[in-house]
Amino acid sequence: MIEVVRTRQIAAAPPDVWAVLADFGHISSWARNVDHSVVISAEADGVGAVRRIQTGRNTVLERVEAWEPTTMLSYSIEGLPPVVRSVTNTWRLVPEHDGSWVALTTSIQPGPRPPHQVAARVVGRVLAKASDQMLDGLSSASVSAPREVVR
Repeated sequence: MIEVVRTRQIAAAPPDVWAVLADFGHISSWARNVDHSVVISAEADGVGAVRRIQTGRNTVLERVEAWEPTTMLSYSIEGLPPVVRSVTNTWRLVPEHDGSWVALTTSIQPGPRPPHQVAARVVGRVLAKASDQMLDGLSSASVSAPREVVR
């Protein structure tokens, strides 16, 4: 398994950061690298919620696997190249004295063959850049527009 971890200190309390993450269908409103997003499941949030996102010509489905308000959100990503068996993004929020420490871990399970291992590393580098962009957007959205947590 390949893991890529990106972190950011955000000048907003975990409930404010969580409010942005928990608005699961609206990632395109704060993540610059997501062109369009929409929830396609009956559940708009929580375990089992599914959103479709589009980035350029690529479309993937993201299915919530773990949902712990103000602490952790984890979702699988479906529709990436077949050289990876599975990809999961896990967001963790930790209170800091002046805001939040946010970590985004991307876990990539490559296919069994050596070329899959190499390709998964390339996918990991691409997803690391996407993670940095999402963390930047989350920071801006959390600080500029704190919301009430209702989930």
